[in-house]
Amino acid sequence: AAFCIINLYGQEIYEHQYKVKVGDTAPDFEMELPSGEKVKLSSLRGKVIMLQFTASWCGVCRKEMPHIEKDIWQKHKGNPEFALFGIDREEPAETVLKFAKSTGVTYPIGLDPKADIFGSYADKQAGITRNIIIDRDGKIVMLTRLFKLEEFNEMVEVIDSLLSKK
Repeated sequence: AAFCIINLYGQEIYEHQYKVKVGDTAPDFEMELPSGEKVKLSSLRGKVIMLQFTASWCGVCRKEMPHIEKDIWQKHKGNPEFALFGIDREEPAETVLKFAKSTGVTYPIGLDPKADIFGSYADKQAGITRNIIIDRDGKIVMLTRLFKLEEFNEMVEVIDSLLSKK
């Protein structure tokens, strides 16, 4: 669970420079996929959602993505109650497509050309490797930062558990 502290000005400061915390409603956004298709987060309400913030220059992301592909996407991609989207920070569609190919991932990766989507979840200058798990009601249930296998396995269990509940 994320914790927060209050700074001298009475503002809450969240763990890992997140602007959101577990229990919050996930900030809505609309994102374009390299195909031109648009995805609006609120239109996915009722599904279990995983958002993965990423970029081609991010070494930790490259290390984590094959695990997401194998342990999450391949297991649940046929489930209409699950949605997984990578969100690529400030890179053009052709870079994103090459990046997906080089990491071997087949899940959709959308574009965040000005890092505005990233900026609604975390400080824009904060590090990028992050996953956000959202329940069927649109509430954030888990936030990760960097790639630690133990935390990753916990995230896999959280997704499996959310999908097993009707």
